[in-house]
Amino acid sequence: MRPSRAIAFWVIVIAALLFVEVAELTHLFTLPVQSALGNLLSFVFALVFTTILALIGALFVGIYISQRLQSPGGFTRFEEEMLRMRKDVERISEDVQELRRRAPPPPNSPEGPA
Repeated sequence: MRPSRAIAFWVIVIAALLFVEVAELTHLFTLPVQSALGNLLSFVFALVFTTILALIGALFVGIYISQRLQSPGGFTRFEEEMLRMRKDVERISEDVQELRRRAPPPPNSPEGPA
């Protein structure tokens, strides 16, 4: 999901929860809380269900946070060292080519004096 869609999704969820809360406060509709507390089985079921959802949510939040903490923002130390070594090899290659250009040709080469 793109960040803008994720933000829009959570804004809609929060708005729906606020609507339910305002409707409950203004008695637009009321939930039968007394019957849920009166029936012990439904109360325990709701408590267990809420606990399971909370644990699953905490697990996903923990996975997300640990993944964000462990993913490097840039190059790792090994990659930085490899990039430095590559620059060193390129510099040494250029130095060797420059030395070859400056050096006189060997005496028994076809380019040398005959």
